[in-house]
Amino acid sequence: MGSAPSTPRRGGAFSPEAAEYLIGTFVGDTPFPLSSEFWQKLLELPLNVQWPTQRVQQACELLAKNNCHTRHLAKILFHLACCLQESMSSSGASPLVYEKAFNAVYISSIFLKHLIESDQGENIQLYPSLEDNEDVQKDVLRDQTIENLVMRNVLSFIASVEVSPDTFLLHLELLNFMIIAMSTQLLCGPSPGPNDVNPFLDAAMDQDSSLVGAVVRRLLLNFMVRSNVPSNRATYSILYDGNQSSVLQRVGSAAANIVLFPFSYLVSSGGEESKSPIADISIHVLLVLVHYHKCLVSEDYANHKSSTSDSLLKENPHFSDNPYCKALEHAIDCELDRVDIEGNAHSAPHIKLPFASLFDTLGICLADEAAVLLLYSLLQGNSAFLEYVLVRTDLDTLLMPILEALYNAPSRTANQIYMLLIILLILSQDSSFNASIHKLILTGVPWYKERLLHQTSLGSLMVVILIRTVQYNLSKLRDVYLQTTCLATLANVAPHVHRLSAYASQRLVSLFDMLSRKYIKLAERRDNKLHTAKGDSEGNNLVEDMSTELHIYTDFLRLVLEIINAILTYALPRNPEVVYAIMHRQEVFQPFKNHPRFNELIDNIYTVLDFFNSRMDAQREDGDWSVHEVLQVIIVNCRSWRGDGMKMFTQLRFTYEQESHPEEFFIPYVWQLVLSRCGFSFNTGAINLFPVDLQTEVCI
Repeated sequence: MGSAPSTPRRGGAFSPEAAEYLIGTFVGDTPFPLSSEFWQKLLELPLNVQWPTQRVQQACELLAKNNCHTRHLAKILFHLACCLQESMSSSGASPLVYEKAFNAVYISSIFLKHLIESDQGENIQLYPSLEDNEDVQKDVLRDQTIENLVMRNVLSFIASVEVSPDTFLLHLELLNFMIIAMSTQLLCGPSPGPNDVNPFLDAAMDQDSSLVGAVVRRLLLNFMVRSNVPSNRATYSILYDGNQSSVLQRVGSAAANIVLFPFSYLVSSGGEESKSPIADISIHVLLVLVHYHKCLVSEDYANHKSSTSDSLLKENPHFSDNPYCKALEHAIDCELDRVDIEGNAHSAPHIKLPFASLFDTLGICLADEAAVLLLYSLLQGNSAFLEYVLVRTDLDTLLMPILEALYNAPSRTANQIYMLLIILLILSQDSSFNASIHKLILTGVPWYKERLLHQTSLGSLMVVILIRTVQYNLSKLRDVYLQTTCLATLANVAPHVHRLSAYASQRLVSLFDMLSRKYIKLAERRDNKLHTAKGDSEGNNLVEDMSTELHIYTDFLRLVLEIINAILTYALPRNPEVVYAIMHRQEVFQPFKNHPRFNELIDNIYTVLDFFNSRMDAQREDGDWSVHEVLQVIIVNCRSWRGDGMKMFTQLRFTYEQESHPEEFFIPYVWQLVLSRCGFSFNTGAINLFPVDLQTEVCI
């Protein structure tokens, strides 16, 4: 049983029959020990045989059937760890070492993926352990599990070995392997529970903090460097799906290197090509690692498990610390030393990153949802990076792609819109940011089609886009939280507005007008229904629903009035266009003068209107006034405005806080991004993490 099978050769080289025979032996029912020469023959095999998808599926099913007896998956994972160890310990490792490691990770990934997505029980049956009688090298495995050994070496290789033409494909396959190994999360429910089984993710979490920090740094550097597929390296593709040419063959051309993603069997034929696949998948791996939450079981829960304790655990879960999240939060700019401004040394370990390069790369890549989520994770969790962003003088590098994405909201997902708005809300919490965006003048905004925006400030553009997003949300998404986030950001910006453009000022007043018309119409419908619904339970329920919606619109209207008030109270002399817009549409405020929720705010607006109307009347001449003439009168009288008669309200300041269980949003969201970008198909029927339309193919 311990000897290697005899493999047919053709002319001193491996024949296609030999390749098929070795793969067939790997998935067969005869176990081969770790010390067998079979494993070396398998890993040194130049994989140049074409296998149709059906035969690959049959091979996967055979391994699934026999693996509990042969433990061949565990053994090839062990050899993968050994190959990676050899490639890291050798100075200038030979191409054969990388090729063996490549074959090991490639074969492991294909069969591991099948076992994960084919699992039907509560526990994933990967059988990652070796038999008791295996003669394992003590200095290799020690007291580790196979999962821990493999993840340690995979992560060590990613962190310590530079991406080069010789190592590019191996790096890519190891990152693909990481996604496959961590995809056990897809089988878990939307809320992390104590019974979730994620052996490889848990193993990644158990690594030393120094390795964790090095991995986070390397993945971010991969994202920044954005290495292209080398044109002078062969691509190894193991399985044939009938759609690509010469899969399982070495492909030498640069075009084939781009089209032929190494996981040819796993790649969807409709997947998008990437010029920087390592950069893209590095961010996917990082996001999965950073947002992972392992639910722990307390001793009391384990001893007194009941339906009541299950309910309490769901309401108040206890999670272990995530070292990758902590490493990202503690990253600092490599341009700075590790001593803060008070001269105190930082106690926690910090990874150093080139924040300037990270800032610029994010600005280039924000069209990608994964980059948006990375930016959110950095701004929300890493105070050093947030401070760095806020002192940059070229904030348009980040804000312009964010505003363009919001401008194109109909083509974006609701989650992406949500994340973009939260990023703006986080930034708007800083008064210096709110002041800076109004000083940065844009020569033009080519993607804004409704109107030519020339020499407008970044702040004015941001106000326009936020108002546009509010209007889009009211007509399409009708998401109250999204609406509140938009208005909260505008409220933070309002006291710091400086020379708001005429267009932005008009849009602000038009927003109030639109909301007020919806409010009045809804109030009339509610009142009419109230008269006709007496004694009708269904009618009463409808009235109650309409009253709830009316209350929501009341809150929205008050918030818009407070935004206008903040500009008039704290920044009127610097914003004549806002005064002009209010004077031009002053009739829209009349219906709310006596409204108990609005009257004090409306009174302030009429104090401003009375002041400037009286100045206009004093200078009125026969004939109509031009816009320019009216604006000149406003500008002149802005200088003498002292705010007499204005009632002062507490300045609004909204801050963002994550909800009590952010993992319930972020874990499914991260995997939805991964599934839509990584390019290889996953069994939709096995996914429990989020609802999936079974008629739609999910690609990972």
